[in-house]
Amino acid sequence: MQKINWGIIGCGDVTEVKSGPAFNKVSDSSLVAVMRRDSDKAKDYASRHQVPKWYDDANLLINDPDVNAIYVATPPSSHEAYTLAAFEAGKPVYVEKPMSMNHDAALNMANAAAANNIKLSVAHYRRGWPLFKQVKQWLDEKLIGQPLFVRLDCHKMKLTQEELQTTKTAWRIDPAIAGGGLFNDLSPHQLDIMYHLFGPVEKVVGVATNQLNEYAADDMVAGNILFRSGVVFSGTWCFNVSAGHDKEWCEITGTKGSIGFSFFEIKPVIVTVDGITRSVSFEPMQHVQQPMIEKVVAYFLDKGPNPCSGADGTEVMRLIDKFTAR
Repeated sequence: MQKINWGIIGCGDVTEVKSGPAFNKVSDSSLVAVMRRDSDKAKDYASRHQVPKWYDDANLLINDPDVNAIYVATPPSSHEAYTLAAFEAGKPVYVEKPMSMNHDAALNMANAAAANNIKLSVAHYRRGWPLFKQVKQWLDEKLIGQPLFVRLDCHKMKLTQEELQTTKTAWRIDPAIAGGGLFNDLSPHQLDIMYHLFGPVEKVVGVATNQLNEYAADDMVAGNILFRSGVVFSGTWCFNVSAGHDKEWCEITGTKGSIGFSFFEIKPVIVTVDGITRSVSFEPMQHVQQPMIEKVVAYFLDKGPNPCSGADGTEVMRLIDKFTAR
């Protein structure tokens, strides 16, 4: 291949700004087709984004000869099936997070990619952000000495009745579609960065429960990870707090200081070394997936390494399953 001609399966909200336009802004890449089961919405998306083709049948997009790579951006319940169908057509896949419904499905996808010698990348796109590249550089340079432990708090206000009945929210708290609840939606970003920063996992334990029983998925999750590097991670995800008690912050503590940051809010990174604190700001990005898409395009064209492999995505799904196991 000289150029990646993308087809998107599932041109919903995530593709409007975060990812979709970036496919045309990356070198040697273009978006040539989109698919959504609602034909009116597929046609509208194609018209607004100047995409040449649209479909309401995923198989037609997958087998379009003008499409040579697939971006699976549907809810998790169909990630495995669409990925395997793309592999059958001989086409590489960039799949949204969470990679799948569970670890078993993710493992099946990764194994299929290996067995068929077809490329698979997972959209853990925060790896490409300047913020997290800087955090990784600081850790590699031992800015805060030897990393000891990480504390992550992700506390969100409980969903309103209106949000519970809104389609764009409702599917995220339906285990049959999302594999879990808001934990499964948010934590892949956080857990992948932890794995990216600290490497292989030695041990993982967790608890999960539904405290308010307002929907079927867990609304409270807590867990710990011991990395082989010796770093200990502790996280709490609660989706029922009241106004003023919401919090989303991660802090890495080492022998010489700490690095604190938000995953989802535009806030300065707070760095403390030997008792001296400073803040470092990063400009928000228009298309948050663009740095990752650049790396995926290079990988698909044999011009660079895989920025997030199927094996990486599978490990993140294993951590999620361990945290939420009964």
